[in-house]
Amino acid sequence: MPLDVEPPAPPELDTAVDASDYDDVDVDTNEYRREELETFLQDGAWEQAFTEWAETTDLDETAFEIVSELDLVEQFDFFWDDFAQRVGYHAPGLPEDWRERSLHPDLNSWDTVSGINAGMAELGRTVSETLKADYVDWQTDPDLPDDLPEFGDE
Repeated sequence: MPLDVEPPAPPELDTAVDASDYDDVDVDTNEYRREELETFLQDGAWEQAFTEWAETTDLDETAFEIVSELDLVEQFDFFWDDFAQRVGYHAPGLPEDWRERSLHPDLNSWDTVSGINAGMAELGRTVSETLKADYVDWQTDPDLPDDLPEFGDE
């Protein structure tokens, strides 16, 4: 069943963050083009991707309310990875010590935590793919290797 919520406002991207500092990102550039990506998000990419994601996500309204109340959407980061010619992303997630930290009164199971973390990763991937497919038209380098991994491949 699709998630029946209004798309939240797109995240504001922090131009001062070095994407290579993320544990889950490997980027070999320092020109992230966040200002342009943020404009694309505001101009419809976010709503388009969010709507697509909401049709297939396993998150329910209760879990998404937790996401909203913890401001997780605002913690997304999207950036241009010039070497790989793709939009990279860093998805927010709940920490392993969520229970000890009493992050949210309705957060009470590992299933909910893992579902939220997976949902945020899926949303990040969907937004990244939407930006690349429908918004980014930057020149690609024809000398890139053919064996770069794609986001979302398992």
